[in-house]
Amino acid sequence: MNSRLLTVWGARSMLTRTAALAAACIFSTGAAWAQAPAAAGSSASGKVGVINIRQAIVTTAEGKLASAELQSQFASRQNEIENLNKQISDLQQRLQASANKLSQEEEARLRQEGQRRAQRLDRMNTEYQEDVNAAQADVIDRIGRKMVDVLDRYARENGYSVVLDSSAQGTPILYASTQIDVTQDIIRLYDQAYPVKAAAAAPAKPAAAKPAQTTSQPPASKP
Repeated sequence: MNSRLLTVWGARSMLTRTAALAAACIFSTGAAWAQAPAAAGSSASGKVGVINIRQAIVTTAEGKLASAELQSQFASRQNEIENLNKQISDLQQRLQASANKLSQEEEARLRQEGQRRAQRLDRMNTEYQEDVNAAQADVIDRIGRKMVDVLDRYARENGYSVVLDSSAQGTPILYASTQIDVTQDIIRLYDQAYPVKAAAAAPAKPAAAKPAQTTSQPPASKP
């Protein structure tokens, strides 16, 4: 089964067992980020930069957290799809192993059952992928909008006239020196501007701390 989630973000699979959340693959933003002229009174330096927006989005702390949240959100549906896929595979193997041993009625029943399950699997896969794409789009839009602001400010402060997205399809970049790649700078600045809260990054900690609440009870009053 090739159901794939976009979690990885950066090359990691959101679908834990089937491999693949190549979330980075679905990230599509503008091919170029044109910056406005430098502030009045200063001359534009004409600097050109390159950024891999896909990598930047999935590598931020917020992007990594979103990847983990999506994986958790869709894990049960992924397991359900995998279980149904296994049922179909087992049914096919049973038919092959029982060739010429089953009655025509029993063989026909099993084949019809296999067809019904296969149709159900197709529907589940379609709905699953649509929901995954929608969830991924929301994350990309949320992070992407803020990253545009970070990139715009960075470009203005550092005298860039244009910054090209090397990950966008159709971008006319045949070669770019690593010295003009601003991806890591933007990731660092984004994490500084939009830090991930510790409570959000580690939601399990409060549950683990619950037993300690018994120690906060007031001591028994002395006679």
